[in-house]
Formats: sequence, structure tokens, C-alpha cells
Amino acid sequence: MALNLVRVPISEQDAKERARNFKEVCLGYTEEEAVAEASRCLNCKKPLCVSMCPVSINIPEFIQHVKNKEFAEAAKSVAKYSALPAVCGRVCPQELQCESKCVLGNKGEAVAIGKLERFVADWSRENNVDLSAKEESKGKKVAVIGSGPAGLTCAGDLAKRGYDVTIFEALHEAGGVLVYGIPEFRLPKDTVVKHEVENVKKLGVKIETNVVVGRTVTIDQLLEEEGFDAVFVGSGAGLPKFMGIPGENFNGVFSANEYLTRTNLMKAFKDDHSTPIRVGNKVAVVGGGNVAMDAVRTALRLGADEAHIVYRRSESELPARIEEVHHAKEEGVILDLLVNPTEIIADEKGNVCGMKCVRMELGEPDESGRRRPTVIEGSEFILDVDTVIMSLGTSPNPLIPATTKGLDINKRKCIVAEEETGLTSKERVYAGGDAVTGAATVILAMGAGKNAAAAIDEFLSK
Repeated sequence: MALNLVRVPISEQDAKERARNFKEVCLGYTEEEAVAEASRCLNCKKPLCVSMCPVSINIPEFIQHVKNKEFAEAAKSVAKYSALPAVCGRVCPQELQCESKCVLGNKGEAVAIGKLERFVADWSRENNVDLSAKEESKGKKVAVIGSGPAGLTCAGDLAKRGYDVTIFEALHEAGGVLVYGIPEFRLPKDTVVKHEVENVKKLGVKIETNVVVGRTVTIDQLLEEEGFDAVFVGSGAGLPKFMGIPGENFNGVFSANEYLTRTNLMKAFKDDHSTPIRVGNKVAVVGGGNVAMDAVRTALRLGADEAHIVYRRSESELPARIEEVHHAKEEGVILDLLVNPTEIIADEKGNVCGMKCVRMELGEPDESGRRRPTVIEGSEFILDVDTVIMSLGTSPNPLIPATTKGLDINKRKCIVAEEETGLTSKERVYAGGDAVTGAATVILAMGAGKNAAAAIDEFLSK
């Protein structure tokens, strides 16, 4: 049998059109395209793709179901391992995980595992496949703090095992970073995120919004007064970082976190919402990760004439997904590489009117293995911009550790937890996701939630 080394192409919105709307960029596979792509899978006896999936989806199994047009069975197969397949199929860095180990990728293009997972999840949503199978009640209660990917995964897995689970969410809507961080054009909220949250609720999980753990209620109160047998902390990392350069307090300087939250959760992109947001004609986003790409592409869609990525290393060092960089360039984003800001300039009213920068060159590798950028003397210049968005990563909110006796944190203000189990320094309290690692990917947070659910089940079963 001849190997098919080229993946089935996927339809996308035209770049010029999509750069001015918030509709989804990637349009997904049709049934025929999905079957054709699934037929490329070699169904390896030792599937290395599974070993690279943080939630250990049985990838060959669900793909064989797609190949045989058994789409409901494919959905049920994925649901055994993942609570958020329609999310993962859209935003996971599959090229660094499952697809990086696909045998076909050695000679040609890896099987489009992520796009097939997305197809299966979307098909099951459109055809109302019931994914709410669970074990009998164990009569034990678990509290989950945060309804992002780590919290939803942990809650879903525990509910499937028969636990009575309540999620406590600080914001007014469930979903965490899925609703406030990732833009509509990558992850539609009403169709995709709300449906995935509803699937978790169908397992019996209760979600209480507007509950700020550490203020409204403490972890100690949940354990001692509310009768919970264990607590999982998946509160994410929502505290933005800044550079500490002059001018960061001027009007028109945002953190990417605030900019995206106003747009996504508070619907600033909709004409019928009056959420204030400064669009700007010339926008610079400082940073090179996925969040930076989300912010710069959002600025274009809100009406900016020019949108720049300012990053101190070269394109090959950009931490963002290759697909996100490719889409941004197609849409007209300008990459100012090997450039670092030194000061933000404002007019007499305190409104941003420019950003002083220096050019950089790459020297020897630092401890991360990437070449260290150093300043080129005498290379100062002013970038003509009126809005600056800082996308330099985030750290966990200190509120939960500050109000929980015996919960250790490290020097990065992250909760200290065992990697395999999520167990913290405090008995019956587990943690995972960005609250432990600092800002990372959706799928790694899900993997941590899954590991913690298994550990909580093992602990409470004893």
C-alpha cells in the first residue's frame, strides 16, 4: 500500500476578509475530508502519538472510527480521555505534541490529528451525541477552584468517577482563559466553549460563578465548614507582567490580559455592547507568544490601520505556534523582530504617541538554550504608535496562597505541587495548571487536571 504523505488541506476564511471580522479563521473538515485524512493513519502497533498527548487520548482508536464513518463512536472514544475536545482540536500545539511523533511525519506530513479531533467534537455537538456516561455515586464531595481547562478537566473526570463536584469561578461566566483569553476567531464562545462547559455540567458538576475563593470563602472553610473531602486549585495565572520601563502608566498602554478580556468576555468587539476599549490606529504588541498573536490580530479586527509585533529575538525563536504566526502575517501584521522597547512616549495629555526602541542581535545561548539578545549600540529609534499592549506572560494571583494556611508557593509565586499527582503541601488540597506552572498551554493544564483527578480518586477511595 502506497503511503499518502500529503495531508488533506483544510478550508480557511480569506485573509483580507477575516482580518476585519471575528468569525472563525479555520472552517474545519467536511465528513468526506475527515474520512480521507483519517485513512492516512497507519494505525501503528506502538502509537508514539499517544505518548505525547498530555491527556493520553487513544488517537489510533478514534481515527479508525472516523475512517469507518463511525463518528459517534469516535466522539465517545475521545470523551473517555478529554472533557474539551472541540477546544483542544482548535488551540492545542499538536505540531509539538501528538503530531510531532506521527510516523508519516518522518517522510511527509503528519496525520492532522488536531483537525480530526475538532471534526469529531463538532460532529458530536451538531448531532447531539450523549457523552454523559458515569459511575455510581461515591458519596464524596470535591471542590474545584476555577473553571478554566484544568478545573473543567479535573471536575469532569471526578464526576465520571461518581464524585459530587462543585466548581467555584471568580468571574461571571465559566470557562476561564477559554472565555476571557482566547479570541472568538480562534475559539467561538457560544458554539464551542459553552457547549463543552454544558457537557461537564451534564455529568452532574455544579458551577457557582462570582465566587472569589480567598474573599467570598476560603479553602479552609470549604474543607472544614462546607464538608468538602478534597479541593483542587485550578485558578490559573491572571496577573499580568510589565517591562518596568518609563511610560507604562500612560493612556493607551494595556496588558494583553486586559485587552483580550475586554474584547472576549466583555464583548467589546460587538456593536451592541458598550464595553470601552481603545482601538488605536497604530498598535504595537510587545511579546512573541500565542497571547501576543491573539492581541495583535484582535487589534486589526477592532479597526487598527497598522498592527506590529515587537519581539527581541528573531522569527525562529518566536514562542507562538507556527500556525498563529502564519495567520498573523497573512492578515497583514508587521513583525518588528530583534527590537526591544526602552520607553513609551506620550503627548502633553498623557496619551501614547510613540515607543522608543533599540535594535538587538543574538549572542550566545542562555540557560533556556535560546541565543541571548544583546543591544546594538547607537541603534535607538522611535516606533510611531498610539497604543501599546504588553504581552510578557502572567503569574498566579497571590490571593489563594495568602489566605490558605500551610499552602507553599515558590519564588515565582506559583503553588508548589507534585507533578504526577498535583498534591500540595496542605493535606487534601491539590493544584494544577497555570497556578502551578505559570502561564502555559491549555492542554498542559488539562493534563494536570486529569492527573489530579486520578490522585484525588485514589486518596478518597482509601
